[in-house]
Amino acid sequence: MPDPVIELTDIVKVYQTGDVALRALDGVSLQVQEGEFVAIMGSSGSGKSTMMNIIGCLDRPTTGTYVLAGRRVSGMSRAELARVRNRVLGFVFQQFNLLSRTSALENVELPLEYGGVGSRARHQRATAALHRVGLGERMHHHPNQLSGGQQQRVAIARAIVNDPKVILADEPTGALDSRTSVDVMGIFQGLWRSGITVVLVTHEPDIALYASRVVQMKDGLILSDVRQEPKIVEPAPASGSPKQAAEAAP
Repeated sequence: MPDPVIELTDIVKVYQTGDVALRALDGVSLQVQEGEFVAIMGSSGSGKSTMMNIIGCLDRPTTGTYVLAGRRVSGMSRAELARVRNRVLGFVFQQFNLLSRTSALENVELPLEYGGVGSRARHQRATAALHRVGLGERMHHHPNQLSGGQQQRVAIARAIVNDPKVILADEPTGALDSRTSVDVMGIFQGLWRSGITVVLVTHEPDIALYASRVVQMKDGLILSDVRQEPKIVEPAPASGSPKQAAEAAP
């Protein structure tokens, strides 16, 4: 088995509101191996979003241990956490979170700019990432000139432009119609087949069918954890990392 890229051990998360303590996670343990495609399912209040925030280094557990790519997260400073979010993790959200006044290309370049990558390399790698998700011909369009599915493709390109080990997708099809959702899941499957670990939060059982493993949550606990033969989207997107594609470009 590959080494775990995500290791959660006895994770408890308590939110305190006045005198009321809400136990959002109640001693959760989970290992995700490198190269897996995991769907985390559950209704509102199940704890799935809290667990995603902890995996994404956006929140800290109250107690428990989190090891990401071999490093214990609890001991990291804010600056170290920011570097991890920029270089190890890639994020995709339901509402795309694109900057409206910048082009698709400029949106995808942002993580590289934060990481100190030079302008020429930024342009090459962002261009390669947009081609990888099938938007090479629309890289100079602004978000309001793109459909919802195209905006989500831009968001995915932004998530992969730094060659992360893990893609974290929080309800990435929640704002899309069914046909576009299938297309987006095809992109995630292409990333997974290229070796990227994908962890996706969804409340839709038909979306979870495209993952190779489904973790079901309820009341801050894992109810079930099942590996499955994923439903395959054809044709699959081209694989290869944005950095490799950029290096091969003239």
